[in-house]
Amino acid sequence: MSRAPLSVLTVDDELPQLEDLARLLRASPRVSHVDTASSAQEAILKASQRVYDAVFLDVRMPELDGLELARVLKAFAAAPALVFVSAFDTSAVATFELRALDYLMKPVTRQRIDEALNRIEAASASVDAVDAVGGAREIENDVVAVDNVREGGRRLVARGSILYFKAYGDYVRVYADSGRYLLRASLTDVERRFAAHGFVRVHRQYLASLRRAIEIRAELNGTAVLRFENGGEVPVARRHVPELRRRLRT
Repeated sequence: MSRAPLSVLTVDDELPQLEDLARLLRASPRVSHVDTASSAQEAILKASQRVYDAVFLDVRMPELDGLELARVLKAFAAAPALVFVSAFDTSAVATFELRALDYLMKPVTRQRIDEALNRIEAASASVDAVDAVGGAREIENDVVAVDNVREGGRRLVARGSILYFKAYGDYVRVYADSGRYLLRASLTDVERRFAAHGFVRVHRQYLASLRRAIEIRAELNGTAVLRFENGGEVPVARRHVPELRRRLRT
């Protein structure tokens, strides 16, 4: 069944960029209504008067900036999906805690608008599915802001698409369905953040998603190898093998 068209609010203190973003959104057949706000205060007023499926908001604005506005919107009873828009990539990491669905770099293209709308619709469908089964399934639309080494810039990667993390100097290398990325953090920090979501330390250099693992294969020296859906493998230290076998029921 096709979903109802989306209602969207766009927020930017620079009028030409605000109008360009609104024009791109209005051109999409998946969007039925677009409102604009030139300040965070105006956005809060409009969001209190109408329920929006999503808010596309600039990061850098005077007085109340996009991150502060997002925290206010997240507190709404019917909180909208958040898509940040910026000419800079320095704020992408901060959007992780706010569970933004995407981070668009200016000038925004029609292709990136389409990708953001895909994420919004997918997240909304996940919420509907969870509601339909009484909340039995977890929504996997949390994202991680990572460095896209091959193409440059920042990218938001869905947590559910991540297979495993590997310690990489001052960074952590992220292995996901869509490719490999870098995250500026320690593996211990990542483990603390993701432990509640099925990620387990299997080796001093590796943190793996047991939800994406399909097999643990024993090695002659008492260690093991953990295999994933895409054929990828990570080593398992000897001390972790018994517990992983129990959890994977192998």
